[in-house]
Amino acid sequence: MALLDHLQAAGEKALLVESDTSNPDVWKSYKDEVKCELVNLDDADGWIRLVNLCDENRDCVVVINTAARNNEGVAAYGVTLNSTLAELNRELITLWVINRQRDSMELLKEYLETIGSTTVHVLRNGYFGDEKKFELYNGSKLKAMVEDRGGRSLLFPDLADRVSDDLYIKRLAIAGAVKSLPIGNRAELLRWRGQVGKVLREITP
Repeated sequence: MALLDHLQAAGEKALLVESDTSNPDVWKSYKDEVKCELVNLDDADGWIRLVNLCDENRDCVVVINTAARNNEGVAAYGVTLNSTLAELNRELITLWVINRQRDSMELLKEYLETIGSTTVHVLRNGYFGDEKKFELYNGSKLKAMVEDRGGRSLLFPDLADRVSDDLYIKRLAIAGAVKSLPIGNRAELLRWRGQVGKVLREITP
């Protein structure tokens, strides 16, 4: 959602491909804001459709929202996308959000080993604390691997629970929430939005 909001604010045309088909939260919030497609990336047909969508929407930045479970689909069918990037004239950039636990690092390692043609930027989820709290990642070979491949390791700012709850429960896009939430909630959302913008400007063209 933050990335879509950032692209909209920059005047970019975006296509959202929502692959978390069992819980499509981002699609529910943005289906009236940007062009959206629900695509199942657990099977070969979904990956074929994804490549075709990238080809059919060459004027759009394609934002793919995935669930962690999609790693199996990536391992099985990711080559379908990987092998077409040059012909599509597209660069694959991955924003990978991690928590402080080992499981998110293990999933990231699997992804890096599967998808070769991508720059991965790791976003440490500020909900779990500041950068110092991510000891497992900060001192890991995985962090070195990410950064050796041109990726950045950044802190993604936390948003107050009551405001993030508003976004999800009311299915609000961020721009819409800025206009409709109570003044205190709006102030917190604008604070967070400004911090997110600084992070995303470091890793988006």
